[in-house]
Amino acid sequence: MKRDELGDLVAFLAVVEAGGFTRAAARLGTSQSALSHTIQRLEARLGVRLLHRTTRRVAPTEAGETLAAALRPGFDGISDAVAAVQGQRDRVGGTVRISTSAQAAEALLWPAISALVADHPALKVELNVESRFTDIVAERFDAGVRLGESLEADMIAVRIGPDMRMALVAAPGHVARHGLPAHPQELTRHACINLRFQTLGNLYAWEFAKDGRALTVRVEGPLIFNTAPLCRAAALAGHGWAYLPEDHLTADLAEGRLIRALSDWCPAFAGYHLYYPSRRQMSPALQLVIDRLRWRGAS
Repeated sequence: MKRDELGDLVAFLAVVEAGGFTRAAARLGTSQSALSHTIQRLEARLGVRLLHRTTRRVAPTEAGETLAAALRPGFDGISDAVAAVQGQRDRVGGTVRISTSAQAAEALLWPAISALVADHPALKVELNVESRFTDIVAERFDAGVRLGESLEADMIAVRIGPDMRMALVAAPGHVARHGLPAHPQELTRHACINLRFQTLGNLYAWEFAKDGRALTVRVEGPLIFNTAPLCRAAALAGHGWAYLPEDHLTADLAEGRLIRALSDWCPAFAGYHLYYPSRRQMSPALQLVIDRLRWRGAS
């Protein structure tokens, strides 16, 4: 049976059940004339009249009654199957455990997860916030989140956020006292707020790039922290320059609490990705989370 023939049968059964063309056309979202043409085409193809038409009513002929009786169980079965599939979607359950950084959890994961668990009451999501790189297989996580970078060969990465940039910032008062650096190397003569990696324990060497030239600068200053929020707080308090992902600083820059320098030395890099083992069969719950988090570009 061709696809348009199946559509003609759907239209015929709608007319029989509605008792006329007006209600059936409204139910199907079409015009009465188009629906009448469809029934005429079906009758011509079958070579038999299916409907009695008068100015007051429309009723099936004997042949129409026979056809309608045969069609109802089949279409009811299709409706039941579709409802069952939708019910399975709505009842997706289980627990999804994700290892993530605090910034990714707050900026990207939480808004999506909040809406997702409201839509799917049987779903449970655990967000484990930590700064170290986690072995998600050994520690029984379903997925991890980190900035786009090289991953192990048996991991699949799904982009969940836009490209990012670093931002070199200081408070207006500090800039007024000490001026702006004109080149990254000048930062060695400025007070800077260092960040110590929680993963490796060493200080972050500030990385810059311009026109294909990469440059690394090791800075000095009165303060060292192992979290980005504390580096931001020290910059706001006027203790020196901080070098942080710009998504930590959006409101501060927009409202003038921090001033940015050397923007042309801060190229974009791949943003947050969710990754998971390629060899693991994906659960419906994890697939649901990935579909909700997947980055689809700016709207």
